[in-house]
Amino acid sequence: MEDEPLRIEIRPNCSLSVRGARVFFASACLVPFGMGGVFAWKGFWPILPFAGLEMALLGWALKVSLQRRFHRQTITVTDAQVRVESRDERGSSQVVFPRHWARVKLRRPAARLHPSRLTIESHGRQCELGGFLTEEERRGLALRLQRHIGRIK
Repeated sequence: MEDEPLRIEIRPNCSLSVRGARVFFASACLVPFGMGGVFAWKGFWPILPFAGLEMALLGWALKVSLQRRFHRQTITVTDAQVRVESRDERGSSQVVFPRHWARVKLRRPAARLHPSRLTIESHGRQCELGGFLTEEERRGLALRLQRHIGRIK
């Protein structure tokens, strides 16, 4: 008799909504373009292209930040296998490991200020999990997965 599979879905914390990003961007544009307009009126027109470049860079950064809301990893642990499905805006990929041979490893960072790496490994293959998680969340996920992966009931 097969137990209910364990299913864990992880995704980045994206608290900024699209509407909130638009409001933030519009309000952030007021000062550079307002001051740029005043200076352009007084003859210092070269300020306007720089204000536009600054706001274009902010818009790009907001767009990249908002794209993270599509990232998601689903880990499914059954009696026989561990399946990791990773999805983002470009598509999805899936890696399957035999449960008994799979190992959960939390690797220390190469440098002091870098994040650790959480992986599931088996037979020379590995899959990184939760690159977008905080250190505390990554450790908690590692402990939870270690209780369920790599052992027979």
